[in-house]
Amino acid sequence: MSYVFIDAHDALHRYETVTQGFNRRWPSPGQSAGSIYVCPTPDDALAALRDALRKKERPTIRSGGHCYEGFVSNNPGGAIIDVGLMTGIFTDVAVHLENHSTHTYGFEVRAGNQLWDTYANLYKRTGKTIPGGTCYSVGSGGHIVGGGYGGLSRLHGLVVDWLSGVDVLVVDAHGNVRPLHANATQHTGLFKLCRGGGGGNVGLITSYYFDDMPVAPQQVATLGLQYPWFLFRNDKTRFGEFLNTYAQFMLNADTDTRTYGLFTGMGLTHVTAGGIWIGMQYSDESGGLTDLTPLNDFVNTMKPFGPKLLDTYLAGSGMRLPFVPSNAPLVSGLPAGAQMFDWLFAVQSGNSSGNNQRGKYKSSYMKSGFTQTEIDALFQYLTVVNANDSHFAHSLVQIDSYGGAINHLCSTNNGFNPANNQTAVAQRSSILKLQYQTYWTDPADDDKHLSWLRDFYYAVHAQDGYNGTPYPTSATLPNSRYEGCYINYPDIDMLTGKTPGLPGYSWGELYYPGIYNELVAIKKRYDPLNIFHHAMSLGA
Repeated sequence: MSYVFIDAHDALHRYETVTQGFNRRWPSPGQSAGSIYVCPTPDDALAALRDALRKKERPTIRSGGHCYEGFVSNNPGGAIIDVGLMTGIFTDVAVHLENHSTHTYGFEVRAGNQLWDTYANLYKRTGKTIPGGTCYSVGSGGHIVGGGYGGLSRLHGLVVDWLSGVDVLVVDAHGNVRPLHANATQHTGLFKLCRGGGGGNVGLITSYYFDDMPVAPQQVATLGLQYPWFLFRNDKTRFGEFLNTYAQFMLNADTDTRTYGLFTGMGLTHVTAGGIWIGMQYSDESGGLTDLTPLNDFVNTMKPFGPKLLDTYLAGSGMRLPFVPSNAPLVSGLPAGAQMFDWLFAVQSGNSSGNNQRGKYKSSYMKSGFTQTEIDALFQYLTVVNANDSHFAHSLVQIDSYGGAINHLCSTNNGFNPANNQTAVAQRSSILKLQYQTYWTDPADDDKHLSWLRDFYYAVHAQDGYNGTPYPTSATLPNSRYEGCYINYPDIDMLTGKTPGLPGYSWGELYYPGIYNELVAIKKRYDPLNIFHHAMSLGA
């Protein structure tokens, strides 16, 4: 046994720090876990899980610690099993299967790797990458199992579209811990659940396996633009035109493979922040900058709204633009202000993890542009409500480009076919992915920020959603414009929606449209004692 055991009596005073994750709201007062097991290896995790069960302590699992709710940290009397030190990336790994055959995977990624470690390791050793997120300190363990996406996803699909196998520790009906390997030929239901079902649902994942991965781009162009709020604050019509110009470009781009290397994020900040921003990352279909047409088309499409250059690398990252020496290579045809980097430098400089602070988040998938009701609500809560309160300067709605290879069969995407979706990510028709965010530092401001974001979100979905939420197409809401919410952005408000007990409302349909009951059945099969659970776990 080489795991490190930490509890409230720890002589090195680590306990209070390691009970916390990225969001400083957690643990809630009186809800701290009784102990933490820090596990550098899969064998340590196996021993720790067995020990926690022997002590009748409920286990919760932490990789990078970025869970938006208190699902890991709020565990009074329980045990956090921390796999953040379970790192390493291995190539050409042979795994023995239950039918006595052997499958050799191209890559094994341990669950404790942070995204930056994964990107740097893969790139330096093989020149390949995963189409994951931009927050460098997010743990691979939670990111992948939740269906992670990022700057290369329009080009290569989601990370789980490339996932080929997982090692996972489950607990059987007798309370015994069983190590299982799940892939497309054995424990196929468990494998599907691990391809987007979300963390903390069915077991403890120690390793992810990939037969292959995408080749990293050779060159990446980046550009940040800012649109001062004074351009729109007195002109809601212009604000709506701005939003729908952006949305229409992404709707057209969804089926245009030449645009799939373009990733954009719009930050609809609160008016006290001063300006709306748009950040861009681009490489062409070949992974270079030979064809700049999609990037220039997007910049020209948004140019009539009066942008200025943004002085950060990627909007929202807080990273200043790096110094570019006068002899830096130039790429003819780049938009004004754009810079060319190698891919690894671009992904490092553009991280958007930010500082640890208090935060609240909501999400939605959108299949089309914005209605007048949505525009009215966005305008109201960003420019009128708390208009002079500087505490909201770090509050925003981030609107990321989506679709492309995520939605469509693409030769660069490992042969993924949305018509035969064997992942737990059912959202395959959206063009935009929205993340509502508000940040603060003083616990005394909790209620102010939570109520503002909650009311804001319900107002946006008051007309076309259901129960104040972006409810997907179902018997309850036929032909919805939405595809629900993203499980890696969990939000306990969605358990009830605006009106608790409203007939036909199911939070599970929000996050797993059309497949929720299937995933619950899989969870019960592999976690019959419901050892792994939290407020929004499958079947909760």
